Amino acid sequence: MWDDAFPSFLIGLREGLEAGLIVSVLVATLVRADAKSRLPQVWTGVLAAIALSMSFGAVLTFTAASLSTAVQEAFGGALSIVAVAFVTAMVFWMRRSARSLAGEIKEKVTEALTMGAGVLVLTSFLAVGREGLETALFLWTTARAADESVGPLAGAGIGLVLAAVLCWGLYRRVLSINLTRFFTATGAVLIVIAAGVLGYGLRDLQEGGVLPGGAAYAVDLSGSVDAGSWYSTLLQGVLNLTPTMTWLQVVGYVGYLGVVMTLFMRGVRGVRGMRGLRGMRGMRGVRGVRGVAPVASATPALPVQGTPPLPTPALARPRPAWLIPVAVVAVPVVLAGLVVVLARPEPAGGETVAVSAKECGQGFTAPEPGRQTFQMRNTGDRTSEVYLIDPATNAVYGEIEGLAPGTTRDLVATVAGGTYAWRCVPSDGKAVTSKAVRVGGAAGAGAVVPVSEQDLAGPLRAYKAYVNRGLATLVTETRKLGDDIRAGHLGAARADWLTAHRSYASLGAAYGTFEDFDQKINGRPDGLPGGVHDKDFTGFQRIEYGLWHGQSAGELNGLARQLTDDTAGLRKAFPRQDFDASDLPLRAHEILENTLQFELTGDTDQGSGTGLATADANLSGTRELLTVLRPLLTTRAPRLLPTVDADIARLQALLDAEHRDGRWTPVHRLGRTAKNRIDGAAGQLLEDLSPVPDLLEIRKSA
Repeated sequence: MWDDAFPSFLIGLREGLEAGLIVSVLVATLVRADAKSRLPQVWTGVLAAIALSMSFGAVLTFTAASLSTAVQEAFGGALSIVAVAFVTAMVFWMRRSARSLAGEIKEKVTEALTMGAGVLVLTSFLAVGREGLETALFLWTTARAADESVGPLAGAGIGLVLAAVLCWGLYRRVLSINLTRFFTATGAVLIVIAAGVLGYGLRDLQEGGVLPGGAAYAVDLSGSVDAGSWYSTLLQGVLNLTPTMTWLQVVGYVGYLGVVMTLFMRGVRGVRGMRGLRGMRGMRGVRGVRGVAPVASATPALPVQGTPPLPTPALARPRPAWLIPVAVVAVPVVLAGLVVVLARPEPAGGETVAVSAKECGQGFTAPEPGRQTFQMRNTGDRTSEVYLIDPATNAVYGEIEGLAPGTTRDLVATVAGGTYAWRCVPSDGKAVTSKAVRVGGAAGAGAVVPVSEQDLAGPLRAYKAYVNRGLATLVTETRKLGDDIRAGHLGAARADWLTAHRSYASLGAAYGTFEDFDQKINGRPDGLPGGVHDKDFTGFQRIEYGLWHGQSAGELNGLARQLTDDTAGLRKAFPRQDFDASDLPLRAHEILENTLQFELTGDTDQGSGTGLATADANLSGTRELLTVLRPLLTTRAPRLLPTVDADIARLQALLDAEHRDGRWTPVHRLGRTAKNRIDGAAGQLLEDLSPVPDLLEIRKSA
């Protein structure tokens, strides 16, 4: 994604250009001094800096991966703040030091030539290494913030390649760039990006328990901002601005941006009028050396003309040409490997337990009570499901899905008094149960009695009957809607539209089985080339748009007739459609998840302002689904349903309060308090419904 790649692209371009300019000065100085034979020493130093930077990135990546979750948050947060400090220092350093940069490097090269090859290698290494380490650290932090590495790595790679091309063009006199403006503009953008990285780092430190205030939110737009929208993704990827931010994040972001940007722009105003790369004007008039760029007002000059020949050191005993390059690459790589190995903790947990059709549970002994981590090793030749069970009841304490042959994964479970065994279910194979072991002490909770397809067969039949009744009602209601539109009674059509749409919305648990009918009947215009005017935009939302945007009965008549045909077609097709029993527990959570994402944000509103009415219908559908699942849930989580029932009653009361005199309050007209209460109640209900899919998951037993 470009939004994740842009920060890394910018840092790669800027740091790469800085390092490239330094290397250009080094090379130009040696060319002018007739010391081309020493160029391999420069490239050796550059190679060493690259090796060190990549090794540093590897250490950060592999060391962080071996830490616990809380320590990872604290480690990442601390390094994010360090990265911000480095980037800030880099921005100001380039502005302050540009005047004497080329001259200082030239002096260092002159000294290095009198002191031997090692010093010249060290000079180029130090000159480039700083940029490389800064790049590695910032790239690691941006990849961690993006929670993926492809975008940041691609962005950094493109930036570095472009920087190399620009440096080559400057060196060969085929490009002329106003580097003052370039470094000023990129510096300002990097300060904005660094402010976001700082906020992200502070949040990590809060989640890692290092800083307080993790629950003190200054901004919480999670209920009204779609986290998956393009604008939200762009802001999070480029600026690290999220819908939910704590007071510490906001204060850190605003404070850093205000102070640092003010100081930076004040310094920029103090140097206006200087042309080219600031301070390199002392080298103007330098011309005539082949392959070296002349001075121009917009491009830095390289110190080549008028420089006296540099002294040649005494001849040293020759050594193999490959020795130093190999050494400078190998040393940081070896050191990085040692750090990674030493930092990697011992494998968590105690015993390793074999998983296969022949060795299921081998190595399993009675564990101590408490939270335990078992290392499950698949010694067979087929992928297996693994369950820690109570063999008397088949209740499941923990599980691993899809354990591949030859791999080891940790299974974490809380052990209390009771009987335990392992059940291994190879793909296309017969389930095998290990010998049981007994653990003394008080019995514990947490085991889930598995659900079979047979257990869900009754609830599925009951729910399909409910859907069939609902579809019959829906067909009648859409015909009435069509009759109203055909007769030109658009006022009545608006009321009938809402009635029919609510009937359809109350069937939410079946939407995964409706196949193409769902898009035809209730599809959104999102992604269609013509938007609301696209020919493929049909159904309830298309008619809603027309009824509430002044379209005539003639314009809507064909759409209404098509909706009636589609609902009739769905009613006829539904009994033959595949309704997987395992979908029922998932829909208990997903119906309201979609409600919170679409209806309660107004995303699906095409003008009627009836998002709360649709949310009310979705809540009715959820209540009906829980009714058919209640017998299974009562035996597995007796405390869950009373909590969920209270949540439903609370949300229902809040929705009813916005339904007055037959009218629903549009979502965008809700008061701030009412909106927050509805979002909070829906969010709490979602949270309490989240265990249902796990409680009623169909687990393999044979």
